[in-house]
Amino acid sequence: PPVALLTLNRPDKYNALSLELLERIRSALGELGADDEVRVLIVRGAAKCFSTGMDLDDMSRVTSVAETQRVLGVFRDANAAIERCPKPVIAAISGFCLTGGLELALACDIRVAAETARFGITSARIGSVAGAGGTQRLPRLVGAARAKELLFSCEFIDAQEAWRIGLVNRVVPAGQEVVTAETMARVYAERAPLSLWYAKMAVNVGMTMPLDAALAFEIGLTS
Repeated sequence: PPVALLTLNRPDKYNALSLELLERIRSALGELGADDEVRVLIVRGAAKCFSTGMDLDDMSRVTSVAETQRVLGVFRDANAAIERCPKPVIAAISGFCLTGGLELALACDIRVAAETARFGITSARIGSVAGAGGTQRLPRLVGAARAKELLFSCEFIDAQEAWRIGLVNRVVPAGQEVVTAETMARVYAERAPLSLWYAKMAVNVGMTMPLDAALAFEIGLTS
């Protein structure tokens, strides 16, 4: 099938991101990215929740700086697999999309939110810092000032506010987020796959460059 659906399936833990789940995400993205029959990927959460973040059971076993770096490295690898996947990746978001869950969604290319979705990064409530892209991808998407407001306050925002600030692409009635993502995916699946891959790479890499260098990079992709 041209559209692959990845489900974060830990409903008893609000789809908390364990190290095992993050490893499986990374592995699945690699496999599906190399599958010529798959043209678009959709990531969703089970049981009307996207993800509430890192699994606290895993984090409770982290007792050193080195171990913290290793754990965050696993998370960074999963996010990098999404960004490096040569196909569009859409996050279909319902319910809570918090901290690590939001960091995972930020790595996706497109975000579709149910009107009942809630977003936030709560790290400062417990004296930690978002370490899986929250301080970097969020300001690149919504601007530095809005990102700091979310990071400083730890308050949740609703789907309409997330859309207003550019955090999500679309807001749809509850229960329609996956259907809408699938409709968008079918459109993308009809486009030239190499063109989509180059466009994704040009945007993702170019956003980290000065404009002149990014324009040169763009020309290099098209030549």
